[in-house]
Formats: sequence, C-alpha cells, structure tokens
Amino acid sequence: MTKAPRDIERIYSTADVVAKLRRLADALETESSFRIQIAGERFRVPGRAQFSIEHERGDDEEEIEFQLKWKLDGTGEPDEGEPIV
Repeated sequence: MTKAPRDIERIYSTADVVAKLRRLADALETESSFRIQIAGERFRVPGRAQFSIEHERGDDEEEIEFQLKWKLDGTGEPDEGEPIV
C-alpha cells in the first residue's frame, strides 16, 4: 500500500524539541533505526538515513534545517525495540 505524499511543518515547544533531539542523537550515534511521531503520524527512520544541515538566508530572516533522508526499502516495518523519538 502506497502512502499519500506529505509535506508539513510542525512547531513544537522547546522541551519537546530537546527531548526529540536527545533521542535522535542517541539513534544517530549508534547508527540505529528509530521511530518518530510528527503531527500525529509515526514512521520508521532507518539507521542508513543520511543527515544534512541546510542554511538559508533571505532579506529579513534566516533558517537552519536539520534533515534526514533515505530511500524506501519497501518493508515499512519498524525493528523490534526501536525507540519512538
């Protein structure tokens, strides 16, 4: 079953972001896959995901994006014991 395309941006409290980033850092450090919930949808991020940081500057604002990107492998099933970030 193919999932519908999705492109959302969600604002979280500082405490929520700190908690997500701490768990994300642990998963990245061990090259482990993990599950994350964003705007009510949970999904799996594999340990092979590529991490990038982007900086954009405009006339009246700047933006930094932390991005994880990966190719879909077709399974979509989380590994047992994966933490939810």
